[in-house]
Amino acid sequence: MIHATSRVLVAELRQHVGQTVSISGWVNTHRLQRTMQFILVRDHTGTAQVTHKRGGDAIEAELEHLTTESAVRITGRVVDNPVVKLGGLEIIPESVEVLNRAEAPLPIDEHTGLEQRLDWRFLDVRRRSTAQLLFAVQTTLEQGMREYAYAHGCTEMHTPKLMGTASESGAEVFKLGYFDRSAYLAQSPQFFKQMAISAGVDRVFEIGPVFRAEPSFTSRHATEFTGVDVELAWITDVEDVMAFEEQMLAHAIGKVAEVHGEAIRETYGVEVVVPITPFPRITMAEAQAFLRAKGWDPEGLKEDLDPEGERGIAAHMREQVGHDFVFITHYPTSIRPFYHMRPADRPDVTLSFDLLWKGLEITTGAQREHRYDVLLKQAAEKGMGTEPLQDYLNAFRFGCPPHGGLGMGLGRVLMVMLGLESIREATFLFRGPNRLTP
Repeated sequence: MIHATSRVLVAELRQHVGQTVSISGWVNTHRLQRTMQFILVRDHTGTAQVTHKRGGDAIEAELEHLTTESAVRITGRVVDNPVVKLGGLEIIPESVEVLNRAEAPLPIDEHTGLEQRLDWRFLDVRRRSTAQLLFAVQTTLEQGMREYAYAHGCTEMHTPKLMGTASESGAEVFKLGYFDRSAYLAQSPQFFKQMAISAGVDRVFEIGPVFRAEPSFTSRHATEFTGVDVELAWITDVEDVMAFEEQMLAHAIGKVAEVHGEAIRETYGVEVVVPITPFPRITMAEAQAFLRAKGWDPEGLKEDLDPEGERGIAAHMREQVGHDFVFITHYPTSIRPFYHMRPADRPDVTLSFDLLWKGLEITTGAQREHRYDVLLKQAAEKGMGTEPLQDYLNAFRFGCPPHGGLGMGLGRVLMVMLGLESIREATFLFRGPNRLTP
């Protein structure tokens, strides 16, 4: 027999028919009729109906003055009632405790636009089952990625987010005061992951915050986001990195489909399809040739793809091979960092890739250049001074092995998986050029 003071979750009520239990949650709605009071109480597992017949008692008075979203604890008997739409159960209350009365009216409702909902994000998440599910999916997705990474020899590392010098380009970094000098927020754990490889940590894995000082106002950009980063030592070539990523994603998406597939279908109207490996690959040169033949010709883009081009290639690959993922490989040297390796016979391209999922870029990766003299040469070619990079470059002077890795945006993966229109909805508290609160 359960004690009335022990909290029972709404999803567990069926196991307690005929018993007196306590549920704790928020007032979802209240219908106050002449002879009856109906209160719907919601916790993170579901919603229960509390039914009370008026009789001038203390319970009637408490229920009468409840407001929507008040936090309550209700103790009562669980009764089977097939007429009740919520699981065929209701609770006949024996005591009502208002733990925190919500002010009325609420600042948002179901018709409120996204930006105002973000102003009141705690209420927005609490009131919408879609948002609650999103964070459950995120947890399972991360769990699946970690499972795969651990099973394949990765050590989870936590790299610094404060840097003494701006990273390779000096652009897109946030500068801040650091005692008597300046510091910068890391725009990638890239250099630190490579140092870990040089430190003899064979395979490195990290899920952590990434900062980008980009004044971008698109649906897919954020100034702070969660990155999933991997670095693998002793690789043969960049293909080893792509193989690792596609297998990790297939495992993690499979886990999400198994745990949440039905709920995602019901809540978002999206089918989670576990991708078949290997994913298709296409070189940047091939991608551009195909798009230009179709009339794609964006101004100022000679060597890269714009979002329209990425969507075009994704649609083409889906049509050709029926796959939602595609690796675009061999990006030109001119648009990739100095530390990306170049093939010996093709110095104009890099052994790098982007991964698109349904036309959205979710990952950038590459084989890194691990030879100190080549790194110096490639940095010089890009007109970069090596003095600010010396701590990084030192990692390659004493026997650093061949290695490669990737950086993936967790929010973008969730955005595509759940069919969301903006990364703002795939993040708990979004940070962008115009948003530093709440």
